[in-house]
Amino acid sequence: MTRLSADSRHAIRFTLNGRPADAEAEPRMLLSDFLRHQIGATGTHVGCEHGVCGACTIVVDGSLTRSCLTLAAQVEGCDVRTVEGLAPSADQLGVLQRAFRRNHALQCGFCTAGILMSLDHYLRDHRAPSESDIRDLLSGHLCRCTGYTSIIQAALEAAAELAETTKENTDA
Repeated sequence: MTRLSADSRHAIRFTLNGRPADAEAEPRMLLSDFLRHQIGATGTHVGCEHGVCGACTIVVDGSLTRSCLTLAAQVEGCDVRTVEGLAPSADQLGVLQRAFRRNHALQCGFCTAGILMSLDHYLRDHRAPSESDIRDLLSGHLCRCTGYTSIIQAALEAAAELAETTKENTDA
């Protein structure tokens, strides 16, 4: 990684949810703060600032990433996905988001963005997860409002819908 001068701001250029993005950041600025305050992507939440709660989870170059443990400068040239990128359009929710709404899995909504990002990432490669698989994935997230039952149900429902959509597309 290029050594950055600590006393100045630096341009960070990357792709955010499929679109080019750029802003300036100090070398020590956390990615979570950069996304929220410099870019305006406020769906990424900051909870514990230790990488434990999972609220700040995003995807960077195809890998789940805790944005509170990542420096903004580290995403230079990267592909970044946040919860804002899950919906196909501004007036339409994605499959997982609709399942969360139907199953009342949103609760207060604080942890939801990180959970949605982890589930979306997981379900892309695992179209038929078991309840145990989902519980294991969610063990990296803290939700203080629920026993996770509605979140697990929403995830399983979304997985079934995604699997059916995939089957319909391959049978066509």
